[in-house]
Amino acid sequence: MDLTRLLCTLLLTACCCRHSAGVPDEAEPVREILEYKVGDNAHLNCDSSLPTDNLSHVDWFFKYKDQHIRIFQVRRGQGQADPGEYQHRLTLLDGANLSLSQVTPKDERTFICQVKAPGTHAREKYTQLHIYKAPKEPTIQASASGISVISQVPQEVATCTGEDGFPIPRVTWYKNRKPLKEEKNRVIISELRTKESSGLYTVRSTLWAQLEKEDKEALFYCELSYRLPGGDHMKESQEINVTVYYPMEKVWLEVIPNRLLKEGDRVELRCLSDGNPQPHFTLRKQDPTSLSWLELENVSEGVLVLEQAQRHHSGLYECLGLDFETGVEATDQQQLLVNYVSNVQVQPKAPVKSEGSSLKLNCSAESSQPVVFHWKREKTEETLKNGSVLHLTNLTREAGGGYLCVASVPKVPGLKHTQLVNVTINGSPWVMAKEERIWVRENEEVNLTCEVSGQPRPTISWSVNGTVHEHDKDFQTVLSTLTVQVIPDLLEKGAVCQASNSLGSNKTTIFLELVNLTTLTIPTEDTSSSQSTTTSSPSAKGNSTSTGDPVKKAGTKQESKGVVIVAVIVCILLLAVLGAVLYFLYKKGKMPCGRSGKQEITLPLARKNEIVVEVKSDKLPEEMGLLQGSNGDKRAPRDQEVEGVMEQKQT
Repeated sequence: MDLTRLLCTLLLTACCCRHSAGVPDEAEPVREILEYKVGDNAHLNCDSSLPTDNLSHVDWFFKYKDQHIRIFQVRRGQGQADPGEYQHRLTLLDGANLSLSQVTPKDERTFICQVKAPGTHAREKYTQLHIYKAPKEPTIQASASGISVISQVPQEVATCTGEDGFPIPRVTWYKNRKPLKEEKNRVIISELRTKESSGLYTVRSTLWAQLEKEDKEALFYCELSYRLPGGDHMKESQEINVTVYYPMEKVWLEVIPNRLLKEGDRVELRCLSDGNPQPHFTLRKQDPTSLSWLELENVSEGVLVLEQAQRHHSGLYECLGLDFETGVEATDQQQLLVNYVSNVQVQPKAPVKSEGSSLKLNCSAESSQPVVFHWKREKTEETLKNGSVLHLTNLTREAGGGYLCVASVPKVPGLKHTQLVNVTINGSPWVMAKEERIWVRENEEVNLTCEVSGQPRPTISWSVNGTVHEHDKDFQTVLSTLTVQVIPDLLEKGAVCQASNSLGSNKTTIFLELVNLTTLTIPTEDTSSSQSTTTSSPSAKGNSTSTGDPVKKAGTKQESKGVVIVAVIVCILLLAVLGAVLYFLYKKGKMPCGRSGKQEITLPLARKNEIVVEVKSDKLPEEMGLLQGSNGDKRAPRDQEVEGVMEQKQT
């Protein structure tokens, strides 16, 4: 009996304590899970089945460990936030629902809505918030020290970093697009997680592995896996290649460029190996006489550069590689051939022949390959003949000059050598111009030139004194220039250029004539103004040096005669017209009679602009007398006849 009473007392006490602490009844509370991204506004809803009228008391809590910490209360439809971290982030919506602004990783917890109506037990709804944040793009950094394949333990390959994610993103490593898993003594993955003050996580994952020589081309990258509301996502880093060190197994010697070489080419001899790092190289050349090896100078990291390869660079070369880490040695040899064409010779070297004779030129050369010959003329670059022998027959003066023997190697493009030989044709001097006339002005300074060819080299002299300059136009042509002032004696006799050598002599004469001046003036009819056209030959003003084309005197004289004839005809026509007019006026009685009434016959003012021809000429005075005006000393016969008729009529 006492035991039964004790049990009842304990049961009643427990019920009273439960209701006094606000603990919900035995009914299972409603639970809801909501997902949001960092920065979103979360909606916390009370269960619609819970009574939330004005008579109810609604309290919001969040669960911290085993405690319920109140953050908001609703009384008679009015809400009020409790002091604390949520005081300024909660907003009452319709009913007893809340809005939580700008969620952060710290808001990933359980929120409780508790409703208590009068006369009923308190009822609750649990809302679990899950907060997500995508991490930044992952970064990957390869090991700076590299990895040696002879190491017996895993070495650091690379580190992958993912920042500002929530919750902690998961890291997966890949090699050549295949995932890597931890393997004892082969692959190890270590991870360091850091929680920032913002509640976000930064994860650093390091890959340790034992690599092989084949992994020198392998590509590694990492992947971050994370979740956002609605599903799973992932981000990949860039791919990287890791420096892998492995011992040398062989070496080889390369010649660059890989083609037939010729003298003057830029050539590289380069030692290479299949080890990493490259071993220590020694480059040497074999002495062709003693067959001993001579170590070469100016070699940098196993590379010898020949800026302009020559024939003496040809020979056998050897590259020796030594791996200090493993002590392994390896060698390779290459034969270098620098092709050449040299010692091109022409026989005879400087042939001297007479006109009408024949000549045979032979060309020879030394070469590392079969060589071909052809002949060209130096002046014209014209190809004369293919072959090493050139026959020249019936030689003339024009056959003298330079001939080129071109020796080339068809198998090696660009490999050729040329030898020049000058052929001399003996002959007496030959002057380019036998006689020459030039037009000059008196007292000016002129340059007279004389071009002479011949062999032996001719000697040139002038018949007048002046400044003489000579230069060789080619090996058998001389150009002499005389600078002299134009004086009467020079105009009368001219200048003689005399050329002579042991085989004869020759000469030419340069005649000088003065430029003659002719002026033609033809005014045109115009009552308002007088216009004239003047044609004149070059005038001589001051002293100058003349080197241009001469003026033709014969043409000038002929032109002067034509102008005078035209002028005479025009004057006769004008006088005939004038006589006819006067006779007409006399018949009409318009002219006064008698000597006392005689008037001076002149042209009216309005007709002053008639054509006037002024000619300076060397015509005889008899011809020029026809051109005198009405007031001149001499008159034209027609004028005299008209005047006689007028006097007779008047009498």
